[in-house]
Amino acid sequence: MHIMTEEMDISKMSKLELLEKCKEFGITKCSSKNKSQLIELIHSKCILQDVIGEESIHLNTNNETTDKCSKLKMIDLFAGTGAFTLAFQLTNAVNVVFGNDMVEHSKNIYDNNFNHKLTLKDLNEVKNEDIPSHDILTGGFPCQPFSIAGLQEGFKDERSNVFWKILSIINTHRPKCVILENVKNLLSHDDNKTFNTIKNNIEQRGYNICYKVLNTADITGIPHHRERIYIVCIKSKNVFDKFNLDFPKINKKKISEFLEHDIPEKYYYTDKSSTWEVVKESVVKKDTIYQYTRVYVRENKSGECPTLTANIGIRRS
Repeated sequence: MHIMTEEMDISKMSKLELLEKCKEFGITKCSSKNKSQLIELIHSKCILQDVIGEESIHLNTNNETTDKCSKLKMIDLFAGTGAFTLAFQLTNAVNVVFGNDMVEHSKNIYDNNFNHKLTLKDLNEVKNEDIPSHDILTGGFPCQPFSIAGLQEGFKDERSNVFWKILSIINTHRPKCVILENVKNLLSHDDNKTFNTIKNNIEQRGYNICYKVLNTADITGIPHHRERIYIVCIKSKNVFDKFNLDFPKINKKKISEFLEHDIPEKYYYTDKSSTWEVVKESVVKKDTIYQYTRVYVRENKSGECPTLTANIGIRRS
């Protein structure tokens, strides 16, 4: 997420200069980040400062935020394993005061990685007054009702009803910023009626909305094709006017740079596998992604790992 300032053009800074700037902003654990990641951390810090107000964040001589009271409070709905939680905590300007999901495996991973515990419960069963007050609400609400991999029943699918629960939480707590994430098909589902319903309901609550479909492979350098729509809703018109979702395109790394070594044998195809012959004949190159689809293997020419969808499992079962 970008915040534009005339005072500071950090895109032209060297990595050392960016690391020094991170120290000034109290951003920690960033020495292993690349330039684009450092720039995003600094941009995020800038917009958080605008949201919270110049008088609310003070950096002491040790380049640390004064205390927890000076930080924004955030809740992470449908948190999964905590992607939004991690991203905002890395800014060192946010305290996550509530996380929620209904998948036990997600809770196990989330709880192992964060100091606070994830609430394992259907969000519709959580009382609004039991959710702590907060400045930021994030939520990657269920995508199945809108995904091209599903039946696309939209608001007729009971899983989509949580959107109305999100609105109810917004009505109660009135956060300064709401960030929603979903499959890109949400934008065009039902001749745009679904997205317009979402957009209109949020705007009626006094938010300015910026939205865009972003692809992981384009903005992170990770060779993973994952397109998702991000909907950023900001109360302050002053902050909103400085915000956009324009990211520089980053060159993708090779898939081999992400592969682990010393993998247990049980994860390899062998001559005991029913697909052994077709895999052995087709997988012939290094640094190449192959897709096994139904009865054949094909080389992925884009060099990007596709997003696994639910209907892939259905076709193979």
